[in-house]
Amino acid sequence: MTSPAEAEAAGGPGRPAWFTAALAAPVQERRTAVEGTEIAYRAWGEPADRGIVLVHGGAAHSRWWDHIGPLLANGWRVVALDLSGHGDSGRRDSYTLDAWGREVLAVVADAGITTPATVIGHSMGGLVTLRLASLVGSRIAGAVAIDSPVRDLTPEDRAARQQRAFGPLRVYPTRQAAMARFHTVPDQPVLAYIRDHVAATSIRPAEGGWTWKFDPRIFTREHFPPELLTRLDCRVALFRAEYGMVTPQQSEVMYDRLGRVAPVVEIPAAGHHVMLDQPIALVAALRTLVSDWDHSLPGTPPGPGAGPGA
Repeated sequence: MTSPAEAEAAGGPGRPAWFTAALAAPVQERRTAVEGTEIAYRAWGEPADRGIVLVHGGAAHSRWWDHIGPLLANGWRVVALDLSGHGDSGRRDSYTLDAWGREVLAVVADAGITTPATVIGHSMGGLVTLRLASLVGSRIAGAVAIDSPVRDLTPEDRAARQQRAFGPLRVYPTRQAAMARFHTVPDQPVLAYIRDHVAATSIRPAEGGWTWKFDPRIFTREHFPPELLTRLDCRVALFRAEYGMVTPQQSEVMYDRLGRVAPVVEIPAAGHHVMLDQPIALVAALRTLVSDWDHSLPGTPPGPGAGPGA
């Protein structure tokens, strides 16, 4: 349920009608246990055969998708989960891409999605998505990685390793002081009304004040080298932000390793955190992709212009 502070952040001056309507859309808040840890998720739309799962990036959480999920839910059951160590989910002693992938599958089942779902992940969440597809591709309908740098560390991982961010959690004296410290990694221009909503949902009460929800140990996980990419047993698409972390050269390497059947879609004028600066363009591209997948056969090579740089 949205708190009064979150509602104020979502509905204040300068918030467009589409954004306010998206945050007001009916949403279910649910939890399920996965390997001894509670996983929180949010769901839009009625239980249905067709499902979409939204997977956040490192140190982020499901609420980064609050304005995206409702716009994808026309005829779809859309869920956004908090991976363990993030958001309102429980913590583990250690974290792996494989365990996070199993959490995705468990949430699909708990949400009432009865056929293979399309999994869409941003940044580190894209690595979770691609790893899941490489292990159990036949159990998902499609895998979409949004600005996920397979060759390099994600920007969140690099900042943590260089001790520029995501270190021991600091406690701020007030909610407002904590929200004021929110910024993206890498830093980029974002829409202020989305930033305010994400900041308001990224913090929790702690002894002496407020702190961030994520567990800093998430950045000790293993990494996903491009050698693990191979042709998958499901549809796959790669999205890159024009000013993001995935270069055209990296896209080409990933495109080749995936068997040259994965469309590479560029979101114009977007930074790495596409849902924070170009949300409508992202939704339009995702809607177009899943609509095309609805009307084409799996394994069909992409049409003209669908390769790297398209």
